[in-house]
Amino acid sequence: MRWCTYSTPTSDPGVGLVEDSVVYGLRSPATLIEILGSPESLAAAAGSARTSPSEVLPLADVRLHAPVPVPPSVRDFMAFEEHVVTSTTALGLRVDPLWYEVPVFYFTNPAAIRGPHDDVPIAPGSAAWDFELEIAAVIGTPGSNIAADDADRHIAGYTVLCDWSARDLQEREMRLHLGPAKGKDTATSIGPVLVTLDELEPYRAGNAYDLTMTATVNGKPYSNGNFSTIHWSFGDLLAYASRGTELRTGDVIGSGTVGTGCILELSRTHGLDAYPWLAPGDAVTLSIEHLGEISASVTPSVPGPGA
Repeated sequence: MRWCTYSTPTSDPGVGLVEDSVVYGLRSPATLIEILGSPESLAAAAGSARTSPSEVLPLADVRLHAPVPVPPSVRDFMAFEEHVVTSTTALGLRVDPLWYEVPVFYFTNPAAIRGPHDDVPIAPGSAAWDFELEIAAVIGTPGSNIAADDADRHIAGYTVLCDWSARDLQEREMRLHLGPAKGKDTATSIGPVLVTLDELEPYRAGNAYDLTMTATVNGKPYSNGNFSTIHWSFGDLLAYASRGTELRTGDVIGSGTVGTGCILELSRTHGLDAYPWLAPGDAVTLSIEHLGEISASVTPSVPGPGA
């Protein structure tokens, strides 16, 4: 199944089942998070959307929002070894051995979620604006102390995620051993749809799935990776995230950057002349095979106090 949150010029956001580039509107409930709690509720909602839709629209005619526009929480990990090793080596350093022991994450801002085609402003005060090409799982069945081998039972589906990052603000903040804070909380783009695990099962490989991940800026190829190369599986991520606490329906779990999946890594390796920071007017497209793409235009920052 493929689920979306969508609106039209004459309707408020609602939930839709996407099949063959057609959206079948769900009469109720009004938010996707309300049907993600179990496979049974998702299956029942799909049956209702097919047999008694509120409307049937071409996918091209609707505005897509993030599948879960306001998740309860957003955790973002750093799970791809290639990204970590390449970025660290380019600075003449070695990867901290702790990275191989702990699938580290940080919490980001649920209020900063944007849809897959929404414009994205540069963070106030930043001159080093970057994208991060990631995949995200959305929690369906809630749980605590989830075993890694049992994680698939708690994942409602996967989607594309872009963790927009102000690298200069991030570096400055983290010198104080906290954060990233303002370096990360201006925007996180998610979408275009939530794809359930049964759709991806034919592509299972390694710790994940054989799904090509690419990024372009103004049509120029930047990133090329694959979900199957992830070091820490999503089972590992859910086990760590749920230890001693609860993952709730609608929580978003980001993978972190795939290898080559951000300007920080590319510029450290090839130089800023080849891969400059993003600027107003840049068009960024992030694609994951079988999941779809995020396509966003970068806009000027909106200055705030102290910026």
